[in-house]
Amino acid sequence: MALHKIKDFDPDYRTHFDNNDVIGFDVYSGNEKVGSVDDVLVDDDGSFRYLVINTGLWILGKKVLMPIAQGRIAYPDHRVYANSLTKAQVESLPTYDPERLIDYDHEEQVRGVYRPTTAAMSADMTYDRSSYGYDRDPDLYGLDNDQTLRLYQERLIASKTRQKTGEVTVGKHTETETARVSVPIEKERVVIERTPVMGGMPVTVGEADFHEGEVARVEVYEEVADIQKEAFVREEVRVKKVVDHDVVTAEDQIRREEVDLNVDGTPIVEKKL
Repeated sequence: MALHKIKDFDPDYRTHFDNNDVIGFDVYSGNEKVGSVDDVLVDDDGSFRYLVINTGLWILGKKVLMPIAQGRIAYPDHRVYANSLTKAQVESLPTYDPERLIDYDHEEQVRGVYRPTTAAMSADMTYDRSSYGYDRDPDLYGLDNDQTLRLYQERLIASKTRQKTGEVTVGKHTETETARVSVPIEKERVVIERTPVMGGMPVTVGEADFHEGEVARVEVYEEVADIQKEAFVREEVRVKKVVDHDVVTAEDQIRREEVDLNVDGTPIVEKKL
């Protein structure tokens, strides 16, 4: 069965693993960092078979294959914990070349290094390219009788943040207009009435008083409007904030994984919820 780089097999493979990606994770053997994950190799069915380990400075940048069941992936730690991987094992492993196809002989060399660390094999167990299947090495490839498959589902989580949407500035300015006011005033005027005497009225000698100059004086007054300005409070403006309550509804597409069960032959399958 051919092996494929996971990116070549499925460019969108991250979407199937809740956007988690083991590529780039550090690889530890015990408390010692032994390298990092360069790639993942899958078979024609898309099953994980190997992690490509770049040993970095541990063994001069050598790239080797590690069967998937020989490591424990810890997504929260961004680490892969190898099962007691040693330098001696890495030195015995064939070098992985990403430009070359992995054939049965290369895989068998890899399996030969890891098999001594797995469960004891039967004395009559043999391997050949025509009959070999990955189920022959469950300790290397994780094909145990009891396996756990996690089904993931997305959900919408609503939260809220407080952000500034603007500001209101209240100020004042002065406008000028023309105002009119009316005030009633009084003005005095002198009225001179002259009444002629018909036929003339004689007066006694000495009664007539002839003289020149001022005869009468009358003072004349008038009122003058006194216009002044005064300031007064016309209006009060109060500035305050009130909180309006509203409900925002959002919708989006979420995904949910379901189990696909393929049965070959007539096995008895018991489903439990």
